[in-house]
Amino acid sequence: MARQPPKFTRHVWSQLWRLSKPFFFGKTWRRAWFLLAALLSLSLLVTYVGIKANMANGNFVNALQIRDDKGYSYWLKFYLATFALSVPLAAFYRYCEERLGLSWRDVLARTLMQRYFHNRAYFHLGSSEAIDNPDQRISEDAKNFTITTLSFLLIIMNSVIQIVGYTGVLMAISPRLVAALFGYAFFGTAGAYLIGKRLIGLNYMQYEREANFRYGLVRVRDNAESIAFYRGERRELNDLRARLGAVVGNMMVLIRWNRNLAFFTTGYNSLALILPVLFVAPLYLQGKVGLGEITKATGAFAVVLAAVSMVITQFERLSAFAAGVTRLGDLWDYLDERDAEDDLDQEGENIDICEEERTIVLEDLTVKTPQGQRVLLKDLTFRLPPGGSLLIMGESGSGKSSLLRTIAGLWSCGEGFIGRPPYRNMMFLPQRPYMIPGSLRNLLEYPGAKQKPDDNKLREVLKIVNLRNLAGRVENDFDREADWSNMLSLGEQQRVSFARLLLRKPAIAFLDESTSALDEPNEERAYHYLREHRYTYVSVGHRSTLLQHHDWLMKIGKDATWEIHKISEMEEQLPDAARQAGPGL
Repeated sequence: MARQPPKFTRHVWSQLWRLSKPFFFGKTWRRAWFLLAALLSLSLLVTYVGIKANMANGNFVNALQIRDDKGYSYWLKFYLATFALSVPLAAFYRYCEERLGLSWRDVLARTLMQRYFHNRAYFHLGSSEAIDNPDQRISEDAKNFTITTLSFLLIIMNSVIQIVGYTGVLMAISPRLVAALFGYAFFGTAGAYLIGKRLIGLNYMQYEREANFRYGLVRVRDNAESIAFYRGERRELNDLRARLGAVVGNMMVLIRWNRNLAFFTTGYNSLALILPVLFVAPLYLQGKVGLGEITKATGAFAVVLAAVSMVITQFERLSAFAAGVTRLGDLWDYLDERDAEDDLDQEGENIDICEEERTIVLEDLTVKTPQGQRVLLKDLTFRLPPGGSLLIMGESGSGKSSLLRTIAGLWSCGEGFIGRPPYRNMMFLPQRPYMIPGSLRNLLEYPGAKQKPDDNKLREVLKIVNLRNLAGRVENDFDREADWSNMLSLGEQQRVSFARLLLRKPAIAFLDESTSALDEPNEERAYHYLREHRYTYVSVGHRSTLLQHHDWLMKIGKDATWEIHKISEMEEQLPDAARQAGPGL
């Protein structure tokens, strides 16, 4: 979907304010303002030393002109002293700037990450077309934003100080030169904006296309095995070539517009070199000023012109900066919308959720897709007693997994009542478990066991799920790290997921096709343990072999209908039910 290129509107400025507020007016405001005050003080000192150096340089030239030995020696030493003083000032200035930039990035990235996980915004972003590559925005865009914003902030601050300080030097030489300087800068800024304003939109598209190209490379890495089995190398190569072509094509247009802007800025800067001479040289020829005044005027003019011409000299960076602010601002706006939607849901959502039940209670529950376009289940009523088990079957797309998402609170569109234990006392086992990088201990404990198990407990659980040799792959060191997603087959990953379940011992477990990659003996082993130890669980699956491990069967149709049977009452018809549940469901 094509997006409108960003512009320096009030909306962009408001985004800039919101992205800066957590650092300068949040919990870290003391550190932020201390470092900013230090930079301001150093900037004043650097400017003061620069003015003194400019004065010394002019007087040095005047001493040479009149062959004044003492004046030559004095002003030379004075100039060298200012040079020596400027070195530590510049070093400390750079240090404070980098410290401030790093602290700002740290606070902004932490704020974005916290909001990214708040109310499961990361989950909803996966299906959003409005925000592409949130990971790139939080990492790269946040980094570029803080560095560039701080750079421009300091440029503006230094420019104001330099304009005030050096304008006095120019006024003392020629007031007409000051008027010419500001007029020249005004017309130059207007010209640069008219020529280069398209760069803002081009830089925005470049950010987006670079991120898409990088995402394509990451996708190939994460799905390497599937691509290899499908022999999809040519398809993936063509896709990456297309993404790279979009990057290069937009960059070519960007380069051409940078060239057009360079024609203007190069001429602007070249003409600025002779302007002070044109105004001061007649005064020198009339004997009203010395040769050193031309040197002073040239130096001071260059400093003030650079200060008042910031838009011209920094326009390329400003355009990229506007694009970065817009991308981060769009992410911030989306997170604000998620917060607002959750607040509305909490105030008036149609699904009433109570987290004080020991098990699952569903009353007149209607489940809809997130935007409410389609009804998946209608008027579902069911109570699962503690220690009981429910098997949900149905055709693909009928809403089996959607029911679990609604119970978990990932989907909130619908009507009715859901009673359940607190979320911390429930556990969901997906078809493809999440294999975190790290140690075997962390892998088994994810997302966190109620009590830290020792090595013997971990070995016992691995034995129950028939993974007794897994510790041997890391030399029986549960704290040794490994790439588990590539080391384990899908069946082994599903057994690791069961091990997590046994370690956590939730009040109720939801198993969404979580044994689909297991052979029947391992599936039997896992479910037998759950039934023997009176776990309460709800399963989604297609295999008829699952029927024997559950107390109730819920069949879901594609027309939002459902029916529930007690499996013990179906024993006489079990072969028929099993056949129907196979290919049909």
